[in-house]
Amino acid sequence: MAVKIRLARHGAKKRPYYRIVVADSRARRDGRFIEEVGRYNPCVTPSFVSFKQDRLEYWLGVGAQPTDTVARLIKNAQESE
Repeated sequence: MAVKIRLARHGAKKRPYYRIVVADSRARRDGRFIEEVGRYNPCVTPSFVSFKQDRLEYWLGVGAQPTDTVARLIKNAQESE
């Protein structure tokens, strides 16, 4: 089973916010997921990103692959700390 760390879209039309979730790569974008590891809100200034750092490190450690967008969010969050 290939596990991905990706965004699941929530919110209203034209007012999205995202949950950063660990999911089977075959699952739908907003469908079943294994665990929520963070949140991302691009609609506020500056953009809000938060992670459950211990759970994120665990999933990366066991081989979960982040999508390009999530990898960028993780990198930016680590640089800002």
